[in-house]
Amino acid sequence: MLPFSEACERNKQPILETLRSLLDRHRYVVEIGAGTGQHAVHFARGLPHLEWQSTDRAEYLPGIAARAAAEGPPNLREPIELDVMQLDWPSFPAADAVYSANTLHIMSWREVEAFFRGVGRILGKGGVLVVYGPFRYGGSFTSASNAAFDRSLRVRDPASGIRDFEAVNALAAAQSLELLADHAMPANNQLLTWVRNP
Repeated sequence: MLPFSEACERNKQPILETLRSLLDRHRYVVEIGAGTGQHAVHFARGLPHLEWQSTDRAEYLPGIAARAAAEGPPNLREPIELDVMQLDWPSFPAADAVYSANTLHIMSWREVEAFFRGVGRILGKGGVLVVYGPFRYGGSFTSASNAAFDRSLRVRDPASGIRDFEAVNALAAAQSLELLADHAMPANNQLLTWVRNP
């Protein structure tokens, strides 16, 4: 049986509709934290002009590969191993976009910092970083359900939790990434997009 996420199934089409305009001029996307592979398959199919490279930690690769083999279009590449805490990330010389969904709130803050440093290394001038998930603004949650979700995350792992937009944006700025768009998405999520400046 293929790995499955109900949340991915619900949000994949709304995200795709926004990605169509964000990635219309891009050619090679690296997805960090592909999880079940549902987004990778759906977005590669819906954006056939792109090469989609999914990545994740080693334990998730068999499920992602199985889904790609069963459902993936030709522009979906074989998944490769990537842990954001690796000192040396794989080389992605053609990468002009990075995508990640529902990852920053399950990472520790050290991992979030490593995520942005790594993106800064692989993304060239004019490249974009697109991150989907819940965020706090001005120290406040955008909904009561997000506050409850944050509490549940911290019970499971005190190092995790919904991140402050301002803190995340500062990490992006340190990598010469400028906020391009902040799209409100269903279920109190955001789709944040940064562009890499010279």
